[in-house]
Amino acid sequence: MFYYLFDYLDKYINFPGAGVFRYISFRTALAIILSLLISLVFGKSIINYIRKKQIGETVRDLGLDGQIQKQGTPTMGGLIILASIIIPTLLFAKIHNVYIILMLVSTIWLGTIGFIDDYIKVFKKNKDGLKGKFKVIGQVGLGLIVGVTLYFNDHVVIKEKIYNSQEVALENEIFEENINPNNLPHYSKDKTKSLKTTIPFVKNNEFDYATILKFIGDGYEKWAWLIYIPIVIFIITAVSNGANITDGIDGLAAGTSAIIGVTLAVFAYVSGNTVFANYLNILYIPNSGELVIFIGAFIGACVGFMWYNSFPAQIFMGDTGSLSLGGIIAVFALAIRKELLIPILCGIFLIENLSVMMQVAYFKRMKQKHGIEYARENRLFKMAPLHHHYQKMGFHESKIVTRFWIIGVMLAILTFVTLKLR
Repeated sequence: MFYYLFDYLDKYINFPGAGVFRYISFRTALAIILSLLISLVFGKSIINYIRKKQIGETVRDLGLDGQIQKQGTPTMGGLIILASIIIPTLLFAKIHNVYIILMLVSTIWLGTIGFIDDYIKVFKKNKDGLKGKFKVIGQVGLGLIVGVTLYFNDHVVIKEKIYNSQEVALENEIFEENINPNNLPHYSKDKTKSLKTTIPFVKNNEFDYATILKFIGDGYEKWAWLIYIPIVIFIITAVSNGANITDGIDGLAAGTSAIIGVTLAVFAYVSGNTVFANYLNILYIPNSGELVIFIGAFIGACVGFMWYNSFPAQIFMGDTGSLSLGGIIAVFALAIRKELLIPILCGIFLIENLSVMMQVAYFKRMKQKHGIEYARENRLFKMAPLHHHYQKMGFHESKIVTRFWIIGVMLAILTFVTLKLR
């Protein structure tokens, strides 16, 4: 909202300094600062209110060190995260931007599903919360919204590269002999509807989902949504569940998400800038630079929440926060066409998800072959997800969280490296 106000002041009143709001970097900085302030200043008030209402976590006894001490710790702290993301975005981003609208809808949508789950656990005293099938239905519903928007919306476009120097010069209206058009961003003025995305570690690193259906012959492009939308649904469901599973010890999900958020912020910035996109040989996505403001608020919200969520946690984010964090990361990666980097960037979420799947599959296999008692005594992991396995091994949760963060940073660096390592 402030963008429109200061744009008006700059254009029609020539108000001193109002033009600075045109810069994405400036508005991103303000979004980060405000999200931190909301988390830090209002977070304490929210914690006190939740504690007053006795909205505490019911902790199951899993035999983990220090677990029982967490009984009654306020939950639903995801409300702090949601407020810290939504308010700065509304104030500093161009809210008519299709990508911003999509991110806000995704945040509120998954936040609502998580809130319902937490509400059932806390107020209805049902430790199972919202039934899994309803969570999946909600995630699939969001996947449909995101997939349809990214596929059909006329404002979701890319600009194709131009490789002919003379053509580049004409496109950029360059007629001076002393200017080399090869030094300029080689992008057409025409915007193209496309399902192209970026493939890591490949030289010609653009992949079009539509080509999967090339075998059906002419006109295959119009059926590309049959491939694309299910992929979107799968990615959103997988990443949001991965974040949900990772939220098991103090500060792990919030810290990991902040690291991922910083990485996505860089990718969004370079994808929305012709100079950087051309230099790095990645897709140029018009208007996607505005997403940097949203992800700036996301980073500030995660970091600010850790003020209260670091060990020993004063509040848990609950499903209100964890489902939202994962969903935001998934939708954001899809919007900037970096979803194929998710297995690397979100490696912590992936391994946590896989550890649960492997534990269940191995247990069932051993139960069939050797019986229930043998299966119980010979589990693949001492406990799943993986962070609980290390707790069972005697590691303090602060050490586990710190080491997972270090791995997250390494994965983020590897994700950056994919820009040049092809």
